Amino acid sequence: MTNPMRMSFKKLMNEDNRVRLNKFIASAGYASRRKIDELILEGRVSVNRKMVIELGTKIDAKTDLVKVDGEIIKTKTGFIYILLNKPAGYITSTSDEMKRPTVMDLIKIKHRIYPVGRLDYDTEGLLILTNDGDLANKLMHPKYAIDKVYQVKVNRPIDEKSIERLAEGIKIDGKKTAPAKIFIIPHTENKEFKITIHEGRNRQIRKMMEAAGFFIRKLKRIEYADLNIKGIKKGEWRYLTEYEVKHLKKIN
Repeated sequence: MTNPMRMSFKKLMNEDNRVRLNKFIASAGYASRRKIDELILEGRVSVNRKMVIELGTKIDAKTDLVKVDGEIIKTKTGFIYILLNKPAGYITSTSDEMKRPTVMDLIKIKHRIYPVGRLDYDTEGLLILTNDGDLANKLMHPKYAIDKVYQVKVNRPIDEKSIERLAEGIKIDGKKTAPAKIFIIPHTENKEFKITIHEGRNRQIRKMMEAAGFFIRKLKRIEYADLNIKGIKKGEWRYLTEYEVKHLKKIN
C-alpha cells in the first residue's frame, strides 16, 4: 500500500521546482514578463519542443527545456555556454581600455560570462563564452591538446615545401610549434587552406605564416573541439546544446 505522506512529500518537492513560464524566462534576463506574455500569445515560446500559448503556464525549472524563437533559455542559477561567430574588429575581452568594441557588445544578456581563450582583433570565427570556470580552464589547458581548425587566406600560393615546414612544426618565439595538419581548399590557386593545431600560443597562426614567408589576408577559426559555426552568421551567437556541453565535459 502506498504511503500517502510519501506521495504528498514527493508532490510538494515537484511543486517547489515549478514556476510560471514568464517568470522563468524573465529571470534569464531575456525580457520583461509583459513582453514575454506577448511572445507566448504569439506562439514563439515552446516547452519541451511543444508550443505554449496559455498565459500562467507553469514549468519545472530544473528539467523542462524552454525556448524562445528556438533559443534555449538558461536561468541565472545555472551555467551558460555560448557559441559566437566573432567578426573581425572586436576584442576578445569583457572590456577594453581603448574603448574598442568587445565580443560582449555582440551578446546582449545580463549574465556574467567570459571568453574561453582568445581570437585576435582581426581574426574571425568560433569563440566559446561561459561562466563555467572549470570547463573553461579545461578547454584551455595544454594537456588536453584540443584541436582548433582555422581557415587561412594568404597573399600568394603556398608551396609544398612550406606545407611540409608547417606540418612538421616551425620555430616561432624561439620555440618550435607542434605538428599541424594542412588541407588545401580546392579552386583557390593554393592561396586558401585549413590548418589544424592544438596549441594556443599568442597569435600562433599569424606567426607561423610569417615564419614561413607568408602574409595572412584573412583568418577565421571554423572548428574547436569538434564544434563548428555552421548556420551561425557573422556577429551572431547561440547557446550550446546539452549534447555539445556533455561532449566538451567528456574530453580527457
